[in-house]
Amino acid sequence: MSAHQYDHGHTVAGWVGTGIGSVGAVVAGAGVCFVSGVLIAGGFAIGVVGLLVTWALHLAGWGKGPGIRPREEWGWRARDSGARAGHDECLGCRLAGRRRKAGSGRTAEPAGRLVVRGDVSVGGESEPAAVGADVGR
Repeated sequence: MSAHQYDHGHTVAGWVGTGIGSVGAVVAGAGVCFVSGVLIAGGFAIGVVGLLVTWALHLAGWGKGPGIRPREEWGWRARDSGARAGHDECLGCRLAGRRRKAGSGRTAEPAGRLVVRGDVSVGGESEPAAVGADVGR
């Protein structure tokens, strides 16, 4: 379980895709610096591979759909229980032909704002703690 008070959205698919995309950007940048069309094309090809790997990991359940996940799935190593059926409003799932029927599975919309009463010391000043303050983004 994650130590965070809200869902950051970090997933295996996200981290792997970011890593591969970063390598592609470095290779393409080196191609620009060295005026090498081969390196530029190679960097863009690595970026496309990163997109495809991220999409495949998302479809395998290592990503997340839009909206807030249940608390037990907040850790970045947790598999997505709703990936097989597809996610509502998810372009990757639609491109793969996965569409969830209305009313099935968990919904992508949050039930409401969760506010935790209490004090949190931030920079020496006391402020109320609000969990889920980013709901609706």
